[in-house]
Amino acid sequence: MDRISTQHRSWNMSRIKSVDTAPEIVVRSALHRLGYRFALHRRNLPGRPDIVLPKYNCVVLVHGCFWHRHARCRYAYTPKSRLAFWHKKFQENVDRDLRAKRQLQGLGWTVFVVWECQIHDINALTSRLRGWLMKQRLGSGQTLLATTGRGHRGSSRTSPK
Repeated sequence: MDRISTQHRSWNMSRIKSVDTAPEIVVRSALHRLGYRFALHRRNLPGRPDIVLPKYNCVVLVHGCFWHRHARCRYAYTPKSRLAFWHKKFQENVDRDLRAKRQLQGLGWTVFVVWECQIHDINALTSRLRGWLMKQRLGSGQTLLATTGRGHRGSSRTSPK
């Protein structure tokens, strides 16, 4: 049995945002500091990705560990009540994520997933994003000028060959 009323539970659930979440904003800030520009929540792409870098044909999905079931993560716990409901809900989320990822890849997009628990170490997150995006930039036929990513926002930009 739930410890709070149905009305209060409904109110709590209505406060959970699907866009502009704290983890999303952290990832967007890290990308912006690295000098990247991006689009948000493009409706014309499968799964409406959180962050889209059209120049590199890349998308970043920012997943909450609880809702998207990050394997072996302490934040991906299962509530004790209404187990059948939660198992069904979580499985639908995981299936939808996999379907969207496959569709994006089928359209030629490269997909990078950031989990909510990974945003707590901003230096590690920034390093992972920088490494992944450098690889994407080099794969898109661009030459890397600088790799420090510090100081002037243009220090990690590339120039065409």
